[in-house]
Amino acid sequence: MVLEVPAACKTLASTLEIYFSFVADLCAAGQRNDRFCYADVEHALAMAAAQLEQDAHALVLRSMARDEPRLLIGGVAHRVLLASEATYYTRTGPVSVSRCLYRSLDEAQGSVDPIALRIGAVRGYWCPATAAAMAFLVQQGTVREAEHTAQQLGVLPYSDTSFHRVTHAVGTLYQTQREAVEEQLIAAYQVPARATGITVSLDRAAVPMEEPRARPRGRPKKGAAKRPVSRVWHMAYCATVTLHDAQGEKVHTIRYGRMPQGDTTSLVSALFADVQSLRRQRPDLLVEVLCDGAAELWNLLETEFTQEALGTALRRLVDLWHLLEKVGKAYRCRYDEQRTSMEMQRWKMRLLNHSHAAAELQAALEPMLARRAPRTGDDKDAVDEAVTFVRNQRKAGRMDYAAARRAGQPVGSGAVEATCKSMIGVRFKRAGARWKEDTAAAVLELRALNLSDRWNLAMDLLLGQNGADVRRAA
Repeated sequence: MVLEVPAACKTLASTLEIYFSFVADLCAAGQRNDRFCYADVEHALAMAAAQLEQDAHALVLRSMARDEPRLLIGGVAHRVLLASEATYYTRTGPVSVSRCLYRSLDEAQGSVDPIALRIGAVRGYWCPATAAAMAFLVQQGTVREAEHTAQQLGVLPYSDTSFHRVTHAVGTLYQTQREAVEEQLIAAYQVPARATGITVSLDRAAVPMEEPRARPRGRPKKGAAKRPVSRVWHMAYCATVTLHDAQGEKVHTIRYGRMPQGDTTSLVSALFADVQSLRRQRPDLLVEVLCDGAAELWNLLETEFTQEALGTALRRLVDLWHLLEKVGKAYRCRYDEQRTSMEMQRWKMRLLNHSHAAAELQAALEPMLARRAPRTGDDKDAVDEAVTFVRNQRKAGRMDYAAARRAGQPVGSGAVEATCKSMIGVRFKRAGARWKEDTAAAVLELRALNLSDRWNLAMDLLLGQNGADVRRAA
């Protein structure tokens, strides 16, 4: 095979020649039955391929450099400002390129780099796929873990500080374009054929947040922190849109998250928009709202999720397991553990099979208010709490589990409970961890994309679009 290499590609050709020569030497050694450590061969081939990739990046990036006195960038006239060397960061390492900076003729903006604009660089110098890969590692673990993982894989040879800054930039960019990206994500989603319904859930999970703490009066102790902080727990929000089959089993879950100071109104609006989009594709899908008994969560969801707004029947259910937990505490105030277990099993079966069981449960609990023995501590208000809970949920029409079961809809909020653990618990509640609001928000929303199996498409929509139009001015 003969390859014609353009003059501009001589460096790349030289690297290719070295690479092919190295491979040929390895093949010859293999034919001679030479003994060698193949792990070393793997590392050497990876390093050679990385150098080849960097040389190719340098060639392509240099081709984008412009040195004309005038350019039209996005249709706006710019003049050349100065020439300098710039370093762009790729998957395999940094690449240095000579380029010119430009400034608009009215000087209303700062200097711009045509190469960075054309490739859609993150933070001005990070190639988009490189930034997406770094953000992917950080949404899974700490920046130090991401750095160590990258070292083992032989890619992304950057510091933990770089991982932090790039991930924050990708997360912030997603937050600014969230609505547009989410619309395209749900429009591209294909409802699985075996899906028969949609269940929407909302829940909260505690996150350790960092808050400034006042310094004590007087002269600080030796080694005291200059800016002391406290580790305070606040409640973040997890939301799910779950497609389920005719047996109420999960088919796929789309996950969302917001930090304690996040915009919960936009969160509920996103859930509602998803449901509307899915039902436009499949109008036969049943819709259900399923949460625990927290009034705040129901108030948030019911601002959007009404039968009038959806244009279809809407089922509301309080999570069956939360209900049984509260009722079980009430029964333990009167019976021993064995009797309580038997009663709970009986009520579970009645609730799942008879629509009038909720009224019967309320009628069975209310006499316990008068007959209960004096209690202290955690059991003191267990009966009151159970009776109040059943009264409120039954009045709101959220306890017809038998009808839900006949329709093949879930009766438990397991999808959102699992999301709280996988999206927040696993990533945010590590030993000694504490988070700033903006950093945590960036990581949380990126993690939600990954756990929803939407990462690749979301990054394509966010970072894979064509860069700015750069042309020579007439």
